[in-house]
Amino acid sequence: MSDGPITEFLLIHGSNHGAWCWRDVLPPLAAAGHAARAIDLPGAGLDGTPLDAVTLDSYRDAVLDALHGPTILVGHSLGGVTITAAAAAAPEKVAALVYLCAWAPRPGDSARDLRARYGCEALLGAMRRSPDRLTTSFADETLEDLFYHDCPPGTADYARDHLSPQPIAPGMAPALAVPDSVPRHYIRCTGDRIIPPEAQADMARDWPADHVHDLEAGHSPFFAAPDRLAELLTRIAARP
Repeated sequence: MSDGPITEFLLIHGSNHGAWCWRDVLPPLAAAGHAARAIDLPGAGLDGTPLDAVTLDSYRDAVLDALHGPTILVGHSLGGVTITAAAAAAPEKVAALVYLCAWAPRPGDSARDLRARYGCEALLGAMRRSPDRLTTSFADETLEDLFYHDCPPGTADYARDHLSPQPIAPGMAPALAVPDSVPRHYIRCTGDRIIPPEAQADMARDWPADHVHDLEAGHSPFFAAPDRLAELLTRIAARP
């Protein structure tokens, strides 16, 4: 166990995922002496919220309700929009934001805006809209090649059993401003096939150089590199 300070982490999943995706990151964070948790956002995982009732506001409120004190929020992919909303609403509850190959919106940006801005052809090609046009899912044939290509054998099968439809509404909502008092870090995944690494770098282009970190992994680093990810989060937590 680390002799460093105990840090509260709350890990926030991206679209179509749930708390289950952090299964391999929680143990090394705990071994480093941190208090780390993951939650299912409304409508995801084991949460039973009706999908037509899911909004970015409901995501924000779920995160804020889960905080026990100043906490580092880690948001993966669409989770970047979620942690931005939480920090904008209650910055005093947030010790820092960590965007993990995530959308890092500026005020007024939605996830849909960012997808269009950066021309995420692979992601757009993988998305399938439901007949009622309220949710999207990932095409099964894209999972191995785009989302879990560098993960251990069996990862795509595990994910396939747990992925759930993603309500569209949270990705349509514009972001609000986060006060400068909340530190922000970006973890750019250099092998990402979903959000291009160049787009990740551009979203953090004006951030302090030592707040932008590279991780050699694809879009699912929680499976591909859980120990290295936990080590990087621990280093971020140790910063003043």
